[in-house]
Amino acid sequence: MPQRWRILRHPFERRTGYRLTRRGLWFLCALAAIALGAVMSANNLLFLVLAAMLGMLLVSGLLGSLSLAGLEVDFEAPAHVFAGRIFAGQMRVRNVKWLLPSFSIRVEGIQSEEGACFESAVYFPLIPPGTTLQRSAEARFVRRGAYRENGFAISTSFPFGFLRRTARVTLLRETLVYPPLDPLPGFEEMLPAIAEEMEAYYRGLGRDFYRIRPYEAMESARHVDWKATAHVGSLEVREFAREQEQTVELFLDRDVPPALDAWFEHAVHCCAFLAWRLAGGGASVHFRSNGYSLRQPEEGDIYAILRYLALVYPQASAAVEGPAEETTYKLAFTASPERLRQAGWMEARLLSPRELPVPVEKRAS
Repeated sequence: MPQRWRILRHPFERRTGYRLTRRGLWFLCALAAIALGAVMSANNLLFLVLAAMLGMLLVSGLLGSLSLAGLEVDFEAPAHVFAGRIFAGQMRVRNVKWLLPSFSIRVEGIQSEEGACFESAVYFPLIPPGTTLQRSAEARFVRRGAYRENGFAISTSFPFGFLRRTARVTLLRETLVYPPLDPLPGFEEMLPAIAEEMEAYYRGLGRDFYRIRPYEAMESARHVDWKATAHVGSLEVREFAREQEQTVELFLDRDVPPALDAWFEHAVHCCAFLAWRLAGGGASVHFRSNGYSLRQPEEGDIYAILRYLALVYPQASAAVEGPAEETTYKLAFTASPERLRQAGWMEARLLSPRELPVPVEKRAS
């Protein structure tokens, strides 16, 4: 019994907001007119009508408050959420009351920078007692990071629609949001250039035929293509791709001054985009960043890299790490290219604020 009493008492203790609807405004105007007529004319019939209307107001307040009582809200996002992309989550509302149902329940997210932006509200016409109903709800997060609080507003205008009662609740559930993967201007053009550089970097003496090219001094004669030599009139050799798997070493330098925070976010965006596309294309990605190292797919999948990029932030470092391997294609994001060159990244493609400027529209936002 005490538990049931707490459930019924809950809507009166919870901070609830009230908003008068247009229907309620017309009802109050009619109520005022009938009250004035009853007082001026002393007509008993008008007093009866006035009493019935006042009773409707009392019943409306009581039933509306009980309809909001004993409701629990939960929102579950998918396992992988990307910033800027709309995703479909599951909105669950549980009615813990043992006897009374809840009618005309509307659940919507409270728009804030610390939570998800919901595209539309979710409506439940009836929630029977002791049951949980589930609906799909579309939402999106503007920025990457870990979101631990989501605010929701539960409202109802039951039974007569005179007042809309709204109760605000905060859901404590952590959601990890990956960096956005949608390409910005320049990203798509960067991929073919990187692919060509990788193709040129990984040509060598393996088993897969790459091309026929002119003979160079000190090369072995066993790879000379005699048919091509006879056709051209000069020595031509067969060139093969390297036997090792094509690996891209991605390095994100976190030593970024505060004035370049916007560029750091842009670099994280670009790094996530390239890692996703390269891994999807079959390349092995060795991601490193100031003490962090992960080989994909040997030590983890691409989502392990995205999880790190979701939480990474600028951090000053005394020294820069050198390349892990000499035989891999290297790509580094840094605000200090000269500093990385001195650390041994001479052969790497360095993307600095000059080579990777922040788009104007992103800078304004």
